[in-house]
Amino acid sequence: MMLLLLGALLLLGGYFLLHVTLLRLPRCKSAARFDGKTAVITGANTGIGKTTAMDLARRGARVVLACRDRRRAEATVQEIIQETGNNQVIFMQLDLASLQSVRSFAENFLRSESRLDLLINNAGLLNGGKTKDGFGMIFGVNHLGHFLLTMLLLDRLKASGSSRVVNVASKAYTMGKVDFNCLTTHRDLALGGSDYHLFQKYCHSKLCNVLFTYEFAKRLQGTEVTCYSLHPGYIKTEITRDFSFWSKIIGAPFLLFATDAKSGAQTTLHCALEQGIEHLSGHYFTQCAPLVNIESKARDDATAKKLWELSESFCGLS
Repeated sequence: MMLLLLGALLLLGGYFLLHVTLLRLPRCKSAARFDGKTAVITGANTGIGKTTAMDLARRGARVVLACRDRRRAEATVQEIIQETGNNQVIFMQLDLASLQSVRSFAENFLRSESRLDLLINNAGLLNGGKTKDGFGMIFGVNHLGHFLLTMLLLDRLKASGSSRVVNVASKAYTMGKVDFNCLTTHRDLALGGSDYHLFQKYCHSKLCNVLFTYEFAKRLQGTEVTCYSLHPGYIKTEITRDFSFWSKIIGAPFLLFATDAKSGAQTTLHCALEQGIEHLSGHYFTQCAPLVNIESKARDDATAKKLWELSESFCGLS
């Protein structure tokens, strides 16, 4: 019994040591305040988005939680206000699985808010099914809804002076591809509805995030708006909550190497707040630093341009 107890303590100690050394992610070092400025964060009622919102509220920002679930979002608003003492934290309804909801959110925001200094496209999911507009759910929410949202808010970003767009992507982009034939024929990134196929679609959507940022930076040249994509790290979130029981069992051991949402928010905060990175607009960041040797498919000019034009068409913008 004593040997078992000793073994358990050693394992626990090793696990703790692993998390405070090898698995510890760099922290955002910016001490910048955000008083008088406004930030919109999608999916801010939980996980990385919630942690990001809490940090920006502490810095004095007016923070808009753009979320689908009113009950959870309003509870998060109250929690952030109580924790930070900042009353300038509000909820606005946004369902990224509905382009009409995205348009309604933009209309409401532009009518009620005079400025926008920071847009953080944070929300993401791994669900099957279709959006209200008939697109694959993962493509519709992770890429297309955010694309439309950004386009509708772009003039307000430009009018607010130096502003930023931060797209939360993932290293999963390395396993992604953009199948334009599948997109045009099926309005989805791939076919199939198993957990494996959903993960494939997630990887494809994260490549879309990176390519969107890359092309967006080109189109922003000559303005005071900059944009960045990022990998938050391997983080414990609720993104796989709809996976099957057996997929969760298989994935459980990997959670031992995942870190918390506070760690996962650090690169988002770095891209949002760090001074002097404007010349890195369009770059992909990881561990609070730009990744220099990014894969060539994430810098494919033709693919990025074609994805942009197709996204405009899907959103009725072209």
